[in-house]
Amino acid sequence: MEINQILQTDLLDILFEGRNKSYGAYELRKTYNRRMTKALAIMASLCLLLIGGYTLAGRSGKSAMAMITPTDPTLTDVNIPEKHVEPPPAPKLPPVKSIAFVIPRIVKNIEVRPDEVPPTVDDMETAKIGIKSVDGIADGDIVAPPSGDGVSKGIVEAPKVDSSKYVFIGVQIESNYPGGTPAWQRFIGKTWHTPEEAIAKEVSGTVVVQFIVDREGNVSDVQAISGPPELTGEAIRVIKKSGRWNPGIQNGRPVNSYKKQPITVKLENE
Repeated sequence: MEINQILQTDLLDILFEGRNKSYGAYELRKTYNRRMTKALAIMASLCLLLIGGYTLAGRSGKSAMAMITPTDPTLTDVNIPEKHVEPPPAPKLPPVKSIAFVIPRIVKNIEVRPDEVPPTVDDMETAKIGIKSVDGIADGDIVAPPSGDGVSKGIVEAPKVDSSKYVFIGVQIESNYPGGTPAWQRFIGKTWHTPEEAIAKEVSGTVVVQFIVDREGNVSDVQAISGPPELTGEAIRVIKKSGRWNPGIQNGRPVNSYKKQPITVKLENE
């Protein structure tokens, strides 16, 4: 290459002077700046498109967050008719044989009246001594009640109340979610999904859900008794998914009890 052409020639042409330019390296280096500029332009366009789409979505859509409002549950009385058990009639026992007491007197045989004849020794062994003579069962045939078992014959034990058939209004220790209020709040936060209808209508408020926690801690009879209709279905789903609870305690025993749990839903932009 001539000296006067060096200043007017590209550096790449100088490097590849006398070399095989059709091999590929020359073409790659020749078009490097153009390809880099094109790649940067495409990347910038994609970033702007994503940012614009996210901004538009944020303006049109709204999210919601469920919060727990810990309150004391209100229990509902459930009236279950009691069965009246009639005690069996007391058994009728025949009278016990008794012999009238006779004051002994020494008299002649002809002066003794028939009703004053003293009883024989054999008669006295099978009868009681009383005011008058009564014909009945022999005294030796009467069987005394067994001793030591604390149960007397002929006495009917009062029917026992089966607590499994009752839902208690008030209990000494109320049913609660394992782990307490913090664990319950974490469960609600992970499980709750605000319905699209509620988000579109910007519905917020408090749903009160009533359910039964039985003696085993199982949840049943779940129903929403108040709150926006757009949120009640999700509230029922969350309570049914809550798993096993700690049952209420009455007189040291687990019992069935009603529980009312409010769930408050508030839009984040409110």
